[in-house]
Amino acid sequence: MDSRRQLGEFLQIRRSQVQPEDVGLARYDDRRRVPGLRREELAQLAGVSASYYARLEQGYSLNASPAVLDAIARVLRLNQAERRHLDALAAGTRARPVPRRKTPERTTPALDQILEALGDTPALVLGHHSDVLAWNRTGHALFAGHLDPAGPDRPRERPNMARLVFLDGHTRDLYADWPAKARAVVGTLRVAAGERPDDAALSALIGELTVRSAEFADLWATHRVKAGSEATYEMRHPLVGALTVTQQALRTEQGQTVVIATTAPDSPSREAMALLAHSTAFTTSVPCTVPEPERKN
Repeated sequence: MDSRRQLGEFLQIRRSQVQPEDVGLARYDDRRRVPGLRREELAQLAGVSASYYARLEQGYSLNASPAVLDAIARVLRLNQAERRHLDALAAGTRARPVPRRKTPERTTPALDQILEALGDTPALVLGHHSDVLAWNRTGHALFAGHLDPAGPDRPRERPNMARLVFLDGHTRDLYADWPAKARAVVGTLRVAAGERPDDAALSALIGELTVRSAEFADLWATHRVKAGSEATYEMRHPLVGALTVTQQALRTEQGQTVVIATTAPDSPSREAMALLAHSTAFTTSVPCTVPEPERKN
């Protein structure tokens, strides 16, 4: 991914969404070639020269100071998550060492213990590219019961939650408001792209989804980033029916994400989740070896 292009596109789209009257500028009956603020208007409000801001938007100014970014973020009315994304994009335009080839991501033993300790509470661990690195029994049953539970143990065959949301019919049907889930997934990938502009695998994933899903391509073009680590979804599970689930995302020191799904106490959704946990209590991902029949001499 080209960091300079990402930064320019993000600034252009955000600028187009701010109207002159939103920032105290008078709107005259002139015909604007583009929606929203003009470059020179944003530059004036941010206290920088128009030429400097134009270079920044075009990816030619590589050393924007925190004060300048703060001023631009204020004018564009960025929220906290968008402000961090702007910082990441600006940092990504600077020269970086060529990254070494990485080994497959793995969870730590401590993280595996957390999944086990959560018991019947569904949980999974996502890597830097939204690959499922691990899940507990109920996490697998809730999010991808139609897939092999041992999939995360095989790095080359790991399920990828972004692919599942956009390209898998079972996962799409899980969410009553699928567009909301799709926006959240794209927003998460946008944050990852800003933080890891030189990640070839992440670029390949985004390219694949852009080609294979017109819905993904449209959402990706908005440059929206995900705000917050908690979201509530109405899910329609094929085994236990409708349930309302709060998905909370917790970031680890390694940059992986633990997704935990909870339900409200004493609710029909809690009962449905308990039923799901009970229905999968005796399943196992350990392959069974069937003994060969005895041969007669």
